[in-house]
Amino acid sequence: MKCPFCGFEDSKVIDSRSSDGGSSIRRRRQCKKCKARFTTFERYEQIPAVVVKRNGDREPYNREKILVGLNKAFQKRPVTKQKIQELLEDIESELRTHGGKEVETSYIGMVVLKKLKELDEVAYLRFASVYKEFKDVSQFQEELIELLKKGKK
Repeated sequence: MKCPFCGFEDSKVIDSRSSDGGSSIRRRRQCKKCKARFTTFERYEQIPAVVVKRNGDREPYNREKILVGLNKAFQKRPVTKQKIQELLEDIESELRTHGGKEVETSYIGMVVLKKLKELDEVAYLRFASVYKEFKDVSQFQEELIELLKKGKK
């Protein structure tokens, strides 16, 4: 593992422990050259490797893109960073069950929307407004009405 401080290409593992409910391993490492310490994570690579975008383009799966969207949706909401990480793990867990080596962005978006609706309706509306490309306030209002209907049941 390359040292993030000096760039030396060798380090030793000082400590390892399970993280994210057993779906990843957190390792504390020390650079053999500059002795700086840093943390790395190992995760399953079972999520479909390629994302098929709306226009047909293909790109490698990038969990950071989902995390950025979640952070924007939860901005100034009473949800902890830990809860957002758990939500991301839950989303990725559902993506693993999708099967295949490719997954469509529409499927990813629907999974995110479903999970957001369960956790925080304001975050859901924020994400939906971008994901569903709301053109005006009436589309926002329609989505809100649907949420209110489901809340009364």
